Amino acid sequence: MYNKPHIKSVLIPMLLLLFCVMQAVDSHAQNKGQKSSYKMEIPIYEKVPYKQHIVHSGFELLFNENTRIPEWAAYELTAEEVPGTAPRGRHFDIDPDVRGIQANNDDYRNSGWDRGHMVPAGDMKLDDQMMRESFYFSNICPQNRNLNGGDWKTLEVLCRIYAQKYGKIFIVCGPIVGNNMFGRLGPHQVVIPDAFYKVLLVETKSGYESIGFIMNNEAGHKPLITYVKTVDEVEEITGLDFFSLLPDKVERRVESTYNLSIWNL
Repeated sequence: MYNKPHIKSVLIPMLLLLFCVMQAVDSHAQNKGQKSSYKMEIPIYEKVPYKQHIVHSGFELLFNENTRIPEWAAYELTAEEVPGTAPRGRHFDIDPDVRGIQANNDDYRNSGWDRGHMVPAGDMKLDDQMMRESFYFSNICPQNRNLNGGDWKTLEVLCRIYAQKYGKIFIVCGPIVGNNMFGRLGPHQVVIPDAFYKVLLVETKSGYESIGFIMNNEAGHKPLITYVKTVDEVEEITGLDFFSLLPDKVERRVESTYNLSIWNL
């Protein structure tokens, strides 16, 4: 008669093997003098009940139930992903992973505010699922129409150029509620941000480089250099800690300054 193996006798060797593989990966990264870049883009954030960390197929975000908008959305965009062919989504939808209240189309209807993507649909063209998830309201903020179709879009396009030039780029973006000068929107009382931020990190032949941008939630067409900040400055305003997986010495250097020649600005 065939005897089934005891569960522990199977699981324990498998777990030991997995642990050894993970240790080997970490050791390889340390031998290179830096930590693994896996999830490099995920910032350190405050973990409280009304903030929900959501992982989608192409990006991650921290959704704030009190404001009904994300605090940050983060993803790695590679050169291979940029020319994706998934058709642009046509419908915004609620995020099935969100607990509690979130926005819907009724909040934006006749409001004068755009449904502004944090993670742009243009970066999620690798497959239909990634595209669909980019249209979840958890990834959307009330955004000035001119900004959404203007300077914010210009920066999104530039990020794709960076991804192709450097092979990949780490991106974190989101709203800045500030003084909430525009109030709230619709029956679900969606907070209208005062501004938006985006921080970028690439690895060049000479090492890592970063830069930040802050754009007020208002109409206007300006050169992108007008919006440039150091990542340290964006951290001070948002209260977030970006790119924490970088070695401390590297993180201090790249976040305290920026090299405009790297970013062609």
